[in-house]
Amino acid sequence: MKVVAFSGSARKGGNTAQLLNLALAELAAAGIETELVELAGQPVHGCIACYQCFKEKNRRCAVEKDIINDCLARMDAADGILLGSPTYFADVSAGMKALIERCGMVSRANGDMFKRKVGAGVVAVRRAGAYHVFSSLNAFFLIGQMIVVGSSYWNIGIGREPGEAMGDEEGVKTMKDLGRNMAWLLEKVRG
Repeated sequence: MKVVAFSGSARKGGNTAQLLNLALAELAAAGIETELVELAGQPVHGCIACYQCFKEKNRRCAVEKDIINDCLARMDAADGILLGSPTYFADVSAGMKALIERCGMVSRANGDMFKRKVGAGVVAVRRAGAYHVFSSLNAFFLIGQMIVVGSSYWNIGIGREPGEAMGDEEGVKTMKDLGRNMAWLLEKVRG
């Protein structure tokens, strides 16, 4: 089994990646292969509504100039998907929004290609707006007929500067519980 996580933060190795890594560490401890993909420094563009994915039905986006097709292939090969985003003006980052738009559209065009995979959203926040981000991430999973796994609290870690979220005791526990719950669910669904 494999879980791939995508960090939508503009900061490589920042709070979002660190929170995702907490969940990934629990998954790895359960014997599940894990991978973290950071969008930081990668130019990603939103959906251009060309609808070529519906015409071609080849599990790819027609826009080839960025990493989205690589992300799609990684999602397609995985049993579980984690999406992580910092809170930017009470919503997901632009990079994460582009990933959601394009991967979501290609999935829909190809018979909901992520159907019945396990997914969860992870949010890094300085103070407020995190719940809207959490909702945006989970909407990707729900419209794609995926199974959303929960944790001991909303999957949110508080911190502004890189590393600060690791000081959020409840946030750290939540991410570890998320990883353990995802491992358990994957075993039930895929085992």
